[in-house]
Amino acid sequence: MIIGVLKEPASETRVSLSPETVAALVKKGCGILVEMNAGANAFCSDADFIAAGAKIEDRASVIAGADVILSIQPPNDLASIPSGKVLVGVYQPLFNVDVAGNMASSGHTAFSLDMLPRTTRAQAMDVLSSQANIAGYKAVLMAANLFPRYFPMFMTAAGSVAPAKVLILGAGVAGLQAIATARRLGAVVEVFDTRPAVKEEVMSLGAKFVEVEGAADASKAGGYAVEQTEDYKRKQQERIAEAVRKADIIITTAQIPGKKAPVLITAEMIQSMRNGSVIIDLAAATGGNTPFTKNEETIFVHGVFITGNSSLQRTMPMDASRLYGKNIANFLQLITAKDNSLHLNFEDDLVKGSCISHEGKIVHERLLNK
Repeated sequence: MIIGVLKEPASETRVSLSPETVAALVKKGCGILVEMNAGANAFCSDADFIAAGAKIEDRASVIAGADVILSIQPPNDLASIPSGKVLVGVYQPLFNVDVAGNMASSGHTAFSLDMLPRTTRAQAMDVLSSQANIAGYKAVLMAANLFPRYFPMFMTAAGSVAPAKVLILGAGVAGLQAIATARRLGAVVEVFDTRPAVKEEVMSLGAKFVEVEGAADASKAGGYAVEQTEDYKRKQQERIAEAVRKADIIITTAQIPGKKAPVLITAEMIQSMRNGSVIIDLAAATGGNTPFTKNEETIFVHGVFITGNSSLQRTMPMDASRLYGKNIANFLQLITAKDNSLHLNFEDDLVKGSCISHEGKIVHERLLNK
């Protein structure tokens, strides 16, 4: 099997495979074609890829020669890719509604790894988790840079400095890493999540869990949040408003797959915050958890900094690419036969669950039911 790695659009700093992962795939018998300068923004040079066993080609040659084409973002030249090619990336078809249709009409078999069933077996190829881990870490560091005070408590000859109070909305992978990072910096941390099952994890990291009774059962939602009742939302808003008033830093991560992000922090709540407080909104790409959030922008509203950024993993492209590449390599094992040829086994729930288009049709149930 020949694997092709395409250069990403200018806004994307990561690359689908790192030289480290290329070397492992070559050792297993795969051929690797890498587009010239594909890894430049991730500090992976063409020379690094060559040393790992890859061949460097122009884009047209990579597309022509590869059986499987890797690109994190949907290729902007999809029409130039011959039908029958297998594409693998993170295409977010629930939000980018035209992606699956375009790939189907072009005759491509496309796998979007953000659609993988979130099962124990899928953890080794869970790109959402590996990248969210980075986002949670960087969100806290970004907040620390904006915040006009210390994070930890200090006892000095000039007086005492109280520790920063951090509120984290959402205890998924990003939220848990944000907790750990904020605690390492010395902050006092409170956490809200609609899933009571995460309470133990939150407390094990040294944070306080903000509980709201009456949450809808999320046990069958594959680790994601679910829609809640109106009565629960009212109680939720009251408890969040109380926590927001006390917070110096807020990290928001709440998203519902295929839907607009819920507004958890209202304009009135923001007005209640102290001047110089900071909100980092990781749900910005799907509308944000505040009414003011603008993706990839920092604004100043009612004395509060609000930064919207759903792409913080791009600020650490070396590690982000290395982790993403390992996820990809693990997924490729599912579509590789023992003789290293391409083998699409749709009897495998992970292969079927991540495929969005095949043989000219949209095939994923969630996309067909939208």
